[in-house]
Amino acid sequence: MKSKFSTSWNSSTKPRKQRKYRHNAPLHLRHKFLSAHLSKELRKKYGKRALPLRKGDEVLVMRGSSKKKKAKVSSVDLNNTRVSLEGIQRSKKDGSKVSVFFHPSSLQIITLILDDKKRLSSLERKFSGVKKEAKSEVKKSEEKKEEKKVESIELKSQKPKSKDKKQGEKNASN
Repeated sequence: MKSKFSTSWNSSTKPRKQRKYRHNAPLHLRHKFLSAHLSKELRKKYGKRALPLRKGDEVLVMRGSSKKKKAKVSSVDLNNTRVSLEGIQRSKKDGSKVSVFFHPSSLQIITLILDDKKRLSSLERKFSGVKKEAKSEVKKSEEKKEEKKVESIELKSQKPKSKDKKQGEKNASN
């Protein structure tokens, strides 16, 4: 492995080469190293297991002394593969407070920020590797949900009309 970074490199069983790949990777690839798992609800909704973290995402800490705490991502450090969270700080001996850094593998994404077009397009590609049958099943289930919504809206709109008719009949009899 002579070159500093090789785009054609697939994998190696040697830890030395794996570390070299991660250390020398360019920033656009390091962004993928900052991926964190999605919550169960988001997994069902988007059909993905993990996504790269962004500033503003709300996460749940899964490991460490601040386990089970929810916080927003305040900064993302691509060079050191770490993330700092709002509200989670450590006090130093001199009394000043410093933000605590977390590795993305110890975090779980609860809410996503969908401002970015690239992030939206990556979520829309959720069924790229799924069979056509599964795609049709998902479409059918979505259509059924839409039909139920339409039916419930129609039922709600019909109920007030029947009350108006009854009131109109009472007024006519008086």
